[in-house]
Amino acid sequence: MNITIIGASAGIGLETVKRGLDRNHSITTLSRSEIEIDNKSSLNRIIGDATNKANLLNAIQNADAIIVTLGTGKNMQPTTLFSDFAKLIVEIHKANKIVVPFIFVTGFGAGESKNYVSWIVKLFLNYLLKDVYADKTKMEEIITNSDMNWTVVRPGRLLDKELTERYRIENTLFKGIKIGGVNRADVADFLIKQAEKQTELKRYIAISEK
Repeated sequence: MNITIIGASAGIGLETVKRGLDRNHSITTLSRSEIEIDNKSSLNRIIGDATNKANLLNAIQNADAIIVTLGTGKNMQPTTLFSDFAKLIVEIHKANKIVVPFIFVTGFGAGESKNYVSWIVKLFLNYLLKDVYADKTKMEEIITNSDMNWTVVRPGRLLDKELTERYRIENTLFKGIKIGGVNRADVADFLIKQAEKQTELKRYIAISEK
């Protein structure tokens, strides 16, 4: 498959690149900075801005699936990155009628899931991450109100551990859901497998360790 990963230079995005290559896919990346990975013939790196129409069109052409792992790193300042990207990709979709799977990563605490986090996480969301998660929620709303073939993935607290392929997903919210930590590598595994076969079409997926 030809898989495009947007926001691929670090974190979940970089892990998703590695997992996609491990599963023998051709990967195109769009990121603002270079990707620190051994050179591979099946990796096409594009340096650019996900909110630039020309850059984005270049990255998604010929894609069989598109994975969006945009992030702001440690920057917790107000942002419109997520909503700006969402508006642009919906605009492109409307013009081109893109039918391939779109898999978006936000976080457990975006949208309605904010009502199901622990009190400690709620403190972080209300004070430190309030503005970032507000814009992630806007992205979710814009995407899910479109007719794109979307899946929204909301990981719990991200961990830097080895791939296990043992994780829990929940596609409904319920009292006592308890979404805890999850390895970035395992989130990447789920994203690539959804690109291969979108079993959670138009669903919000929470993901956590077993």
